[in-house]
Amino acid sequence: MRRWPAAAAALALAGCTVGPDFKRPEAAAPAGYGAEPTDLASPFTGGAVDLAWWRSFDDPQLTWLVERLASQNLDLQAAAERIEQARGLRTVAASQGLPRIGARAQYERTRVSPNGEASLEVPAPDAPLEFDLYRPAVSASWEIDLFGRVRRTVEAADAQTDAAVEARHALALSAIADLAQTYFQLRATQAQERIVRTNLALADRRRALVRTRFAQGVATTLDVAQADAQGLAIAQDLPSLLAREAALANAIGLLLAEPPRTLAAALGRPAAQPLAPPSVPLGLPAELTRRRPDVREAEARLHAATAQTGVAVANFFPSVSLNGGFGFESLSAGSLFNWASRQFNVGPTVNLPIFQGGQLRGALHLREAQQREAAIAYRRTVLQAWHDVDNALTGYAQAQHLRVAAFDTGAADARALAAADQQYAEGVTTLLDVVTAQEAVLRGQDAVVQAQLGVETRLVDLYKALGGGWQAVPEPAPAPVTRTGLGDLLHPGRDGQP
Repeated sequence: MRRWPAAAAALALAGCTVGPDFKRPEAAAPAGYGAEPTDLASPFTGGAVDLAWWRSFDDPQLTWLVERLASQNLDLQAAAERIEQARGLRTVAASQGLPRIGARAQYERTRVSPNGEASLEVPAPDAPLEFDLYRPAVSASWEIDLFGRVRRTVEAADAQTDAAVEARHALALSAIADLAQTYFQLRATQAQERIVRTNLALADRRRALVRTRFAQGVATTLDVAQADAQGLAIAQDLPSLLAREAALANAIGLLLAEPPRTLAAALGRPAAQPLAPPSVPLGLPAELTRRRPDVREAEARLHAATAQTGVAVANFFPSVSLNGGFGFESLSAGSLFNWASRQFNVGPTVNLPIFQGGQLRGALHLREAQQREAAIAYRRTVLQAWHDVDNALTGYAQAQHLRVAAFDTGAADARALAAADQQYAEGVTTLLDVVTAQEAVLRGQDAVVQAQLGVETRLVDLYKALGGGWQAVPEPAPAPVTRTGLGDLLHPGRDGQP
């Protein structure tokens, strides 16, 4: 018989947890990614995904910018604060399962009316109508989590914290991708500026040649006008390119939380466009959903919705609280702490929901609908992940083909311009043919730059779709463990998780 009190105490501490238990959803992964052309300069391989993919471009300045982004980006800092907010809500939820102890001290100067309720009572002899009353007391209460309402609430709060962490991961992945693509656009713009200036120098030399030939009576006024117009037309592209370069440098500065023009000197030194790596490892398709932060966030939100359904179920069951208080009450401060002045109360309180007007059933229906919606959102996120990867694979492969075509076209245009220059010098053709060939070369060189930019940005899209890169951003410091009930206080080795 002596075992029953211990067993009852263990049952009270452990309790039971009603409602559905969360099970990680199984996302069916395809056997492999879609087939893409193999005749690529940067083909796909089956190795592990490069989590520091920006290093594969072999650009030290890009790596330097990413490292600064990890510690300076304001959006990432705000996301870290949202994680702290979620941890604070978790602490609030966990506090519901712990005993609450409070103290109060009360003093009153009271006078009762002899013509009021006091006239209905027989006062003690010589009892004054005006007196002091002292009441210091300590009270305590503890709700026993018999059916897991608190544990489910803490479970939901933990899942919401996980969702906030994964949301920050997704933000980090997006910020790094935005930084890399903006940096590539900056280098492409600078390459376009170099092309314009080179072609402008060629146009100036050609104009000088035309004026010399005009002075010798070989060229016409039409040739002179065409040479002048060509130089002016090429020079018109510079202002917009310079403005775009400044805007892109400021966009990178904004990502790094720097004032305008702070990075102008560092980024203003033109550098070659980064080249894509010789190969791109894709990893295993089954690993994608565990690596993509948006999928992990959707899973955490499904977990939270499932736990909230458990809270709604637990609200149908009785709640039991243990309450107690101890204090002193006296009309005189001198006798306040005498043992005879003590007062106390102790006993349990049982709340049984009998009729709530449909509130509990409506809340359960709401939570179940939210759980089903979260499950649908998870499935859609997984499906979107596969579409993102497939689209990025195709985009990167076709961008490489486009780059090859742009190089071939640019080479043909350069040969045509060389032939036109030679023929004009020999007097075989007109300057108009040279101008036309020069314009074709300018367009072709610009197309090569744009094609190279397309390869770079499409590759970043692929890395983003594969979910690699957010791991470079340091995690916020973990919060201290908050116990969720008296059972955790009695067993310090537990981690407080439901």
